Amino acid sequence: MLHKRFVALLLLAATTSCARDATQGAPEADDFGDPIIVRSAPRRIVSLNPATTDLIFALGAGDRLVGRTHWDVYPEAAKAVRDLGSGIRPNVEAVLGVRPDLVILYASKDNRAAASELRTAGVNTLSLKIDHIADFYYASRTIGRLLGDSARGAIVADSVERTLKRVRATTQSLDKPTVFWHIWDAPLITIGRGSYMNELIEIAGGRNIYGDVDQTSPAVSIEDVLKRNPRYIITGPEGSLKIMKDPRWSEAPAVRDRRILVVDTAIVGRPSVRLGEAAESIARLLHPKELN
Repeated sequence: MLHKRFVALLLLAATTSCARDATQGAPEADDFGDPIIVRSAPRRIVSLNPATTDLIFALGAGDRLVGRTHWDVYPEAAKAVRDLGSGIRPNVEAVLGVRPDLVILYASKDNRAAASELRTAGVNTLSLKIDHIADFYYASRTIGRLLGDSARGAIVADSVERTLKRVRATTQSLDKPTVFWHIWDAPLITIGRGSYMNELIEIAGGRNIYGDVDQTSPAVSIEDVLKRNPRYIITGPEGSLKIMKDPRWSEAPAVRDRRILVVDTAIVGRPSVRLGEAAESIARLLHPKELN
């Protein structure tokens, strides 16, 4: 179940976006080009993106959440918030039913209609595409401003950024082993340059064998993975079991030599406040002798 949840979170961000400049202030328009409207601090918030739900708790506003998606299960307190279904093509009637004064959406083209409907209904709506680490910094500052606490939004972003810089500095002089990140089996899905997970590999001191692919989550073939011959395979607990049982993977040196690195998908599965922790955990797996 955890593996399926991880895949759902990744596919929520399946559209490539351009990384933002983390030094920029909050813009006047969101990622749909709609105006960002700063009103009095919202009291009833619906967050339909696991990354922003996580962030809202970090910003000290978790008690204002009145709606979330199926996948928003971190922190633990998020489970007590009403489940409004999917974050993609959400049920607008259900969202309006909890009387929100702010709705935060993932800026997928599938959510464009929902954003328009919510704005037409008079609900302040913010649509953000959080696919890269810089997007998280941007979101933290923007949502902090909407919550009436710009200072805390900056503090959360800066704290994560400091951790990531520390991890990068620690791994900078180390060898950069090649990595294949196994996400799903049918079809075989990995991560490309369009994903924050590619950035995590680089910060942790590795090199993604599909870092030359612009997509967020490209479908690939086992034959091509074998040709690229990664030193390590990163996957979740369920993925590890599937790889070891699938005879097609037996030709991969990383599988034969048991160089399969199992990550905690609850930590690495969203570009939010645990990004620093995610990078640290991957760095320790890639460089066990140097960092453990």
